[in-house]
Amino acid sequence: MHTSLQQRIVHGRQWLLMLAAALLLSACGFHMRGPANLPFKSINLGFSPGSTLGVELKRNIQASGVQVVDDAKSAEAVMQVLSDTRDRQILTLNTNGRVREYALFQRFSFVVKDNKGVIIIPPTNVTLRRVITYDENQELAKQAEEALLYRDMQSDLVQQILRRLSASKPKTDDAASME
Repeated sequence: MHTSLQQRIVHGRQWLLMLAAALLLSACGFHMRGPANLPFKSINLGFSPGSTLGVELKRNIQASGVQVVDDAKSAEAVMQVLSDTRDRQILTLNTNGRVREYALFQRFSFVVKDNKGVIIIPPTNVTLRRVITYDENQELAKQAEEALLYRDMQSDLVQQILRRLSASKPKTDDAASME
């Protein structure tokens, strides 16, 4: 009988700890990321039609309620892609001079203007980096891992672009006429 009382006390403490953890997590302000709150109603994206980055960014922008248009003159904002490159650099070599680690880079730069050519977001560079170990005995697996890391960097890049677009403030006609 003494052990069943101890078990109930331990069980009660576990429930109390779980309840306290749930209360602490609910009070920390955590909430899921919702759609971006963009300060314009339409945008033209300067990506080539087959760009996977362009497709993913377009999908996220449309999910936030902003229309992506093909004609730059009818858009409130126009994004111009200045560069979009991927690069791989050797980080470390083993004692035999064979590659052990690579650094993967994705560099993206863009500028956003309104339909009159006034700059909303000045030329901005975003550089993402991931490190990947390399083993020549697992060539196919490492190629798949590299592709997965590039996809992850692309998703991260889309989120960074959306945050920059959300933080932008288009100039009003009054502010533009004062300059």
